[in-house]
Parts: sequence; C-alpha cells; structure tokens
Amino acid sequence: MDSSTEPVVSPVQPVVTPEAPATPASAPSTSAAAQNGQVAGNFSSDLISSLQSLMGTVVIAIFVITFIVQAFQIPSESMENTLLVGDYLLVNKLCYGELGAGRYVMPYQRIKRGDIVVFHYPVDPKQHFVKRVIGLPGDRLRLVNKKVFINGTPLEESYVRFLEPPNNLFRDNFPRTDVPAYGLEGKWWLEMRKLVEDGQLIVPEGNYFVMGDNRDDSQDSRYWGFVPRENIIGRPLVIYWSVKDWDRNPLDSVGGRLHHLAYAMSHIFQITRWERTLRLVH
Repeated sequence: MDSSTEPVVSPVQPVVTPEAPATPASAPSTSAAAQNGQVAGNFSSDLISSLQSLMGTVVIAIFVITFIVQAFQIPSESMENTLLVGDYLLVNKLCYGELGAGRYVMPYQRIKRGDIVVFHYPVDPKQHFVKRVIGLPGDRLRLVNKKVFINGTPLEESYVRFLEPPNNLFRDNFPRTDVPAYGLEGKWWLEMRKLVEDGQLIVPEGNYFVMGDNRDDSQDSRYWGFVPRENIIGRPLVIYWSVKDWDRNPLDSVGGRLHHLAYAMSHIFQITRWERTLRLVH
C-alpha cells in the first residue's frame, strides 16, 4: 500500500503552562468551596421541594377526607345481610351536597327512599350510624306485622332480613303510643305521640326516618326518632375491605391494640372476606 494514503498521526505536544502558586494544604481551593456550596444548596433545595410535596399531599388528603370521601367501619349487625360486622366502607360525602346554586355544577343528588346513609347519631352526634332511608319528609309511615306502609302503600323491600315472627307490639306494629319498648328514648316517646295521626307517623320537613335491614335487631328511628338533614354525612360507595369477626373487643391498652394490629397484619389472608372486598354498596 502507498504510504502517502495512510492517515498522518501527529504526536501530542506537551503544553507548558506557568506554575501556579502553592496553596496551604489546609485551605480548600475556591472551586472546591464553590462545589461544596452548590451541593449544600442542592440538598437544601431538594429538602424544601420534598417538604412542599409532602405538605401538598397532606392538604389534599385532608381535603378529600373532609369533603369528598371517608372510611368507616361497620360495628354492629343492624344492617345484615347488606353490611356485615367487619366491613370497611368508603363513604361519598359529596353526593348529597346542598340544594343551592352549586347543584347546577356539582353532581348533587336528593336523598331518596332506599338510600343507605351514614349520619351523626341524633342522641350522641359523636357516634356515626349507618341505616337505610325509609321515610321522607311529609311521608305517613306505619308498620303492620313488620310490613312497612308509606302513605297507605306497602313498601317492597327485598333487602330486609327477619329473624323472628311478629311478636313484638312496638317493634313490629309501629307506631304504638300505648306500649313503650325497651331501649326507647324518653324524649322521642313524647315527641312521637304528637306526630301520630290515624295510626300513621308523619315525618316532619327536614327529617328522615331510617331503619336497619336487620329489622328484628336494629336500634333505629323507631326507638330514638328522626335523622335531621344536617346530620347526614353521605352514602357508602364500596366495601374496600371486609374482615371476619376474629376479635371484636381487643384489650383497651396500647399493648392490646398493638397485638390486635399485629395479629391482623400477620393473618390478613385468613381473616379477609375476599368475596366481599371491593363490593359496591346498594
């Protein structure tokens, strides 16, 4: 091969530069100090950014829990078999809203007969109850041998569960102004007597009559009265988790609660009702 066609590689010539003045070993160079300052600045910036992100997440979570959706647990048998003890619900707190100008831009709904609602218990508002709406404002309601009549028309209730024959005068033939019942609120007993006409209970405006689906084992409006509109929190959407009745009464101590939680976490596959988890509520 002709040597003239080979690429010419020139050797790299050393570059001679003036010597830099010596600096003490203990003093960092200007570039090192600048680099350290940049690292510190980046760390501080990242920390602030992370805190801002965390605070934003917390604010969103608080907003969602306060105004949109909240988790509740079913503690009693009053809504069986629709809801069981150990069902954990996500409740839509925005569905009913207010019937003002906002109803034109938000998907608000009216409370309907048959809706399952979560509400502040009128006798003790710190407690939350879940029941089904049976009587609407203005309705005339009565029970005859456990059968609900609204404005003289029998109500079809495929969701109701009965455990006993109709053998309780107050519970099964409501309203009764001559026969009190065990567990009856005294204030409600006096109020109810003023609202009965022709053997029917008249539901006042702004109030709702609610009952449990487990009719023979439910402390509901028959025993303590109406639910005011402002007490209603929302409507359950879905059972996001359902757990078997494995230990309803853990020890009331820090150690007892920790043991309770540890057992649940270590036996989650055994105690979960998988057939009910993620089931819609209706």
